[in-house]
Amino acid sequence: MLIIGEVIVLSDLNIELPSKVDDIITTLQEHGFEAYAVGGCVRDSILGRVPEDWDITTSAMPEETKKLFPRTFDTGIEHGTITVLIDHEGFEVTTYRIDGEYEDSRHPREVTFTRSLKEDLLRRDFTINAMAYNKKDGLIDIFGGMEDLERHLIRCVGDAAERFSEDALRILRGIRFAAQLGFDIENETKKGMRRLAHSLHNISAERIQTELVKTVTSERPQLLSTAYELGITKVFLPEFDRMMETEQETPHHMYNVGVHTLHAMKNARPDKILRLTMLLHDTGKPGFKTVDANGVAHFKKHAAGSENIARNVLRRLKFDNDTLHKVTKLVYYHDYRMPAKARNVRRAMNVISEELFPYYMEVRKADVLAQSMYLREEKMKNLNEIEALYREIKEAGQCVSLKELAVTGKDLIEAGMKPGKEIGDKLSELLALVIEEPELNTKEELLSRLGQD
Repeated sequence: MLIIGEVIVLSDLNIELPSKVDDIITTLQEHGFEAYAVGGCVRDSILGRVPEDWDITTSAMPEETKKLFPRTFDTGIEHGTITVLIDHEGFEVTTYRIDGEYEDSRHPREVTFTRSLKEDLLRRDFTINAMAYNKKDGLIDIFGGMEDLERHLIRCVGDAAERFSEDALRILRGIRFAAQLGFDIENETKKGMRRLAHSLHNISAERIQTELVKTVTSERPQLLSTAYELGITKVFLPEFDRMMETEQETPHHMYNVGVHTLHAMKNARPDKILRLTMLLHDTGKPGFKTVDANGVAHFKKHAAGSENIARNVLRRLKFDNDTLHKVTKLVYYHDYRMPAKARNVRRAMNVISEELFPYYMEVRKADVLAQSMYLREEKMKNLNEIEALYREIKEAGQCVSLKELAVTGKDLIEAGMKPGKEIGDKLSELLALVIEEPELNTKEELLSRLGQD
């Protein structure tokens, strides 16, 4: 380790830079400029994770950088960022800069370019994201990022309140990094999050959505509880706060609604549709809770209420229509129960859809495993039997939807039926028949029933 001025250089640490990244850095250095890989790619490399992308910071001004590479385009040149293209692959190269005053908790009024790496790193969010590296100098760590990596700690660069007032999205990024990396959040950083949580109102729904998805699909989605404790979810997901404040006085549960939700998310694999479904599946419970004369809580028809709330949340956070459709449908059917009989499973596959039925099974299991031990063995036995029947139905190619029915509307018209609504009604009637008795799904058999009431 060397200390040059206030810059700590760890020259013995070796990071394997992609050849194209190293070529860009080397080209800049050969022309008298400083250049480093910076931020998340450095952090992830040290942690043994594969970086999603590689960002480069340099003392060269944007126009100076552009002169050195044959193919570039302006990504955000007003903020010093251009993209260098090498073999059709783009790499963002950004000039060292100092951000001016922030007016909207998101964007600086102006930026000033600088030749100082320290000034550039000082504007970054967390110490673990404020390290730079190249092969010539090794790791540049001014703010203790390596120490915080070793301590598994999320800590702001400098004053936490100042960092969060510059960009409120950093509050959610801090929660997300802690969830993804399994780190704790340093106390002063937590205080800054709590103090500035209200400024998340200034952040776009799309950006909040991105951080929420990354958090709930991480290894520790339960860290949403930290966001609740710091008053963060109250700003962008108040429905979660209501769940955290709703008890479940029933033998089927050992947690309140919110804590049950956290466990249910953890029980599901880290798939966006599954984790969002588990996050929202019981949002209707606070509004549907009743308590009987014996002090036992009931939440009848809460699934319909949850579906409505889930739709509102997903729309508010600007989720795409496909996600909205899948999640709300799974939320609605998350508590759909049935005896383990083949006809029941076929009906459920028809109602829920063949595409979503495997998700439904995962949702049911994640939900049950987040409940109390009361009747858990019986519940899981039922689900395992349903899953076995589902596999048998799939292997046998049994009909559960119109596309698998042995006759089409054209067949019915050719058999003498008049085009119109009656065609659809008859197809639905025949489908219901073969769902009950799959052996009847032959063209001859179904056409023979056209004259029957």
